[in-house]
This record gives sequence, structure tokens and C-alpha cells, in this order.
Amino acid sequence: MDSGDIWQQFGVATWRGRHMRQLSLVAVSGFLSLVILSAFLWWSGAVTPYIRWSVDDFFLHAQVDENGVLSAVVLIELENEGPASFTLTGISMEIPGLRLLPADEKKGERSVVTVESGGYETLERRVVITDCAAVPHEPQPVGFTYRTWIGSGSAEVTWNSWWVTGPEERLPIAWQRGLAVKVCSDAVNPDLF
Repeated sequence: MDSGDIWQQFGVATWRGRHMRQLSLVAVSGFLSLVILSAFLWWSGAVTPYIRWSVDDFFLHAQVDENGVLSAVVLIELENEGPASFTLTGISMEIPGLRLLPADEKKGERSVVTVESGGYETLERRVVITDCAAVPHEPQPVGFTYRTWIGSGSAEVTWNSWWVTGPEERLPIAWQRGLAVKVCSDAVNPDLF
């Protein structure tokens, strides 16, 4: 092997080393850019919206229709805590003893609502109590579907506990159990109903 072959091999090896380092640098910077972009989209609420949920129990009253079906209208308050607006496209729940009815547009119930950044909206839904005793004591999730400027998705949320006042202290109770107790009690108490 003459000296020209050695330099040629050395030059090729040096060129390959530089090229590989440049490719590695591009790959790492691309990966970091992707991580930063993903974190920004997540933080903005564009991937999954930041929603503060609450269920107003102040206006919750039992209603019995002509067929003897026990229900109540639930006011669901939505507050957008993220910088991106979102559109709530559906709410569902699979909770023993309760059945969430679809929105009744004729009664002014909205099935789709858009909440702007920092905004606030209220939804009404009718919940039928099919079995007061079957409603679980453990907090149960509520599913929802949504749309943001980046796409659509679904998620679950467990609404905050309600509080009952006992003889000595306030005690938390799962929201769905509190709803069932209040509505079922109203239905059997003629003074309240």
C-alpha cells in the first residue's frame, strides 16, 4: 500500500466522521424541536383542553314525569383554563343507577358548545335516576369528546366531590352519589317536591 492510498483512506474516514456528526446534530436538534413543539401544543390546550368542570347542585330538583320516571336537570359549568379555545362535542357516562339523556334541542339544551380561552359556558342535561340505591359511592368518571384547532379527541374526567354537612364536620361525597341522594330524597319528601 503506498502513501496515496493511506491518505485517501484517511480523508474518506475524516469526511465520514464529519458527515456522521452533522447528521447526529441534525437528528438531535430535530428531536428537541419536536419535543418543544409537542410540549407547547399540550400546554396550550390544543391537544387536550384544560377544562374546569363543576356541577351546580343549587338548582337541582327532582322531577317525575307522567310515566313515573324520576329525573333532574343538571347544570354543567365549563371554564376554559387554557389559551386555546375548544368545542365540547359530547358528554357520556356509564354509571350504575344513572342515565344521561342526550341534549334536547327543543328545550334549549345544546349538544355542542364552544368555549373560548378564559371563557365560561353552561350546559343543561337531564339525568334519569333508574335506581337510587345502585349509584356507586366511589367517584365515577364522565367521558367527553372535543374538538380543538389541532384535531378531535376524547377524554374522561371525574367531577369534584360534593360536600355534606354532618353533626361535627363536612364530609366529601362522590358527585353522582350526592346527586342521587338529593333527587331521590326530594322525590319522596312531599314538602320539598
